[in-house]
Amino acid sequence: MPAPDQPLPTIADVARRAGVSTATVSRVLNRTDAVREAPRAKVEAAVLALGYLPHAGARTMKLHRSGTLGAIFPTIDNAIFAKAIDALQRRLAQAGHQLLIATSDYDPVTEERAALTMLARGVDGLLLCGCSQDASLLERLRQRHVPAVHVMSWPVPPDRIGVGFDNARAMGQVVKYLIDLGHSRIAMLAGVTRDNDRAAERVRGVREALVAAGLELPPARLVERRYGIAAAREGLRQLMAAKSPPTAVVCGNDVLALGALLEAQRLGLAVPGQLSIVGFDDLELAAHVAPALTTVRVPAEEMWRSAAERLLAALAGDSLPRATEIEVALVVRESSGPPARARPRAR
Repeated sequence: MPAPDQPLPTIADVARRAGVSTATVSRVLNRTDAVREAPRAKVEAAVLALGYLPHAGARTMKLHRSGTLGAIFPTIDNAIFAKAIDALQRRLAQAGHQLLIATSDYDPVTEERAALTMLARGVDGLLLCGCSQDASLLERLRQRHVPAVHVMSWPVPPDRIGVGFDNARAMGQVVKYLIDLGHSRIAMLAGVTRDNDRAAERVRGVREALVAAGLELPPARLVERRYGIAAAREGLRQLMAAKSPPTAVVCGNDVLALGALLEAQRLGLAVPGQLSIVGFDDLELAAHVAPALTTVRVPAEEMWRSAAERLLAALAGDSLPRATEIEVALVVRESSGPPARARPRAR
């Protein structure tokens, strides 16, 4: 290893130590298969002995690629996005790419700033949640010829690359299931729909499914809250304080559903005897709470791995389909059941 006052080793130093050309060293470092095992082993040994690291700036100038891809998430304070990061990191690392992560807190201005910062740092491509980005950001990506994959929404606009699922249709299946159980007073504890096309589509799916069954979603049965346990508990209290409280609550994600479940228990409501609760995402915790949570299973790892594949294909100029729909499924557990014939209002 070089001493602190010594210059850092160069690719030429590696080549001299290994007894090969700098071109051979470059091929080994770039993981090409056109190098025989013997010289490859010599190069790898020289790299280790000298502590050599390729210069990212020089590599970018030579290849016109940084080897870095960016992903902007609304938050990482949610297990569904933790799974996403893990799936992306593993797949992109296999292809020799680094992952740069930022969060937006569901704010489109913050998302755009993060994206522009990543572009300034030379990312080769971006992964974005949903399709509701501002037109100015999309235009900037087109100007710089930087591919972006939009994840978690379906359908995808025809001019974009996307991997996602139909949020409205998934919620429609939840409502139909509850109606088939006998529920007619169905409420929704939704995420904040402003600047969040996934949350807005889930509300639309609930509303349209109720209308199709001759029911409605009046203002008193729709509460929007940030994705957090405390906010969810307050939201459920508001729903249950209505003159005609619901017998079932559909939640915009599992975090809201878990908060609703906790608050229902505090209010002394039997779940599902007096109130059915349904979530969305199927976080690991959903199967282990009591009662276990009925929810919509989203195959997060499959979805984000597919998104990584689409971005890699776009960078390579491959002809994979521009859009891929991911199937989700209702998972029925213990937190949902038929409505009671009569129940006292929560106080």
